[in-house]
Amino acid sequence: MGRRTTLPAAVAVLALTCGCGAADMTRQASPFAGARGSKTVTLSVQSWVGAQANVSVAQYLLEHELGYRVDTVQVDEVPAWDALSQGRVDAILEDWGHPDQEKRYVDEKKTIVRGGDLGVTGHIGWFVPTYLAERYPDITDWRNLDKYAALFRTAESGGKGQLMDGSPSYVTNDKALVKNLKLDYQVVFAGSEAAQITQIKQFAKEKKAFLTYWYAPQWLFEKVPMTEVRLPPYKEGCDADAAKVACAYPHTPLRKYLNADFARSGGAAAAFLKKFKWTTEDQNEVSLMIADQKLTPAEAAKKWVDGHESRWKAWLP
Repeated sequence: MGRRTTLPAAVAVLALTCGCGAADMTRQASPFAGARGSKTVTLSVQSWVGAQANVSVAQYLLEHELGYRVDTVQVDEVPAWDALSQGRVDAILEDWGHPDQEKRYVDEKKTIVRGGDLGVTGHIGWFVPTYLAERYPDITDWRNLDKYAALFRTAESGGKGQLMDGSPSYVTNDKALVKNLKLDYQVVFAGSEAAQITQIKQFAKEKKAFLTYWYAPQWLFEKVPMTEVRLPPYKEGCDADAAKVACAYPHTPLRKYLNADFARSGGAAAAFLKKFKWTTEDQNEVSLMIADQKLTPAEAAKKWVDGHESRWKAWLP
């Protein structure tokens, strides 16, 4: 996940709309995106369930309250900027911070405009299960990780401790952090958020040790309590050189971006998406329904909309 840039089976329902691990998904753009006079909106969707929660609620309200047809397109987080610039999609609802893309498309080309804050602050970090942190309190300081490396060894980690990451398409600092902090660990990719969740839940069920790249907001914390490992403090600019990163991930206000033409001529849909803003708790509520309670995205969105009318009424133009 983007600063998941400097910097992410339970979510099988996302397969219809998400494809963070695939190559150049921009080719799947809707033929309706940017069509003049069309009552159609095309939204970019990433593979993590929080992004799906945003899109499902926005889609439900656009369709049921504003009369639009909504298409969703599977796009990796970096290619999504190119798709948005070209009008292949109309909006990105959850960006974790891509300053190079923002400079190129917003400030220089002016083909993308800022759509405002989503209302959610994202944070990536390294986590261990809370039951492990209670057993070994000093394990939550990165300087003590090598002391416990043997606890985290797996068949995939080559004799080193395993640091589990999700999708290889997420842009993370983890390999650089392991190298620059001189840690006896190997980054091992689960393959996707869904695969990573499955692995975490299995480790937790067996009360095994694990060290994982993870992020908030995320509904899994409610099912598997985890405690963050303290990395060297984040300071502005400490992650500017991806190869030299030796600091923690920042706390990142998640933001929305709109295609510039859509922002000007998208009418009620564009106005609505600019106003769309909710809380971490809202997002987690919908994410939990999709990923854990097995509701479809549309069912989860309807359930949330039915219970929060005063919230979403303020988003309507």
